[in-house]
Amino acid sequence: MTNIINFLFEEQRSVHVLYSYEGMEQYIEDVVNFIQQGILAGDFIILIENDHIYPLIQRELIIRLNKDQLEFVHYVNNFDFYFSSGSYHPPAITEYFNNIVQPYIYNNILFRSWAHVEWSSIEEPLHLIEDFEKIVDEAVHTLSFPLICAYESNRMPDYLTTILMEIHPYILLKNNIIISEKYQSLKDEK
Repeated sequence: MTNIINFLFEEQRSVHVLYSYEGMEQYIEDVVNFIQQGILAGDFIILIENDHIYPLIQRELIIRLNKDQLEFVHYVNNFDFYFSSGSYHPPAITEYFNNIVQPYIYNNILFRSWAHVEWSSIEEPLHLIEDFEKIVDEAVHTLSFPLICAYESNRMPDYLTTILMEIHPYILLKNNIIISEKYQSLKDEK
């Protein structure tokens, strides 16, 4: 995964990738590689992650990175991020994200982001995820930064999978990046 992602990120900064994962061990390896390679490329990392998974990631990072490199990682609790307003509310999430990235943008600091998207139950209104992902896709292009959105595959109903493939121009599948044939650019909708 690492070489493919880095090649893509070197070619263009505005990259929005859907990553559907199946096992925690592989997930940890992939996110750690993403962070490590990003730091080696000179990017800061905004990691939006579950507070139960982050210590596992951090344990691996401590092994692979030195103290100065660890300073490049900005951890954000994904529950606080997605539910900052008390519910999954796209405008509140967008405002939270803008506050996080503002110092990087203001100071012309390159960054990349990994967002572990989770919700408490399948009853959550999936259209809100669609609304938010559209906002994110526009932000990736406007602010010119790479982003991987990670979803647990067994929690993705077919309807959500279809929507996500329409919103993400790139899909990470089994260590390979493919272009989504279903991607519908926001420019196409206007």
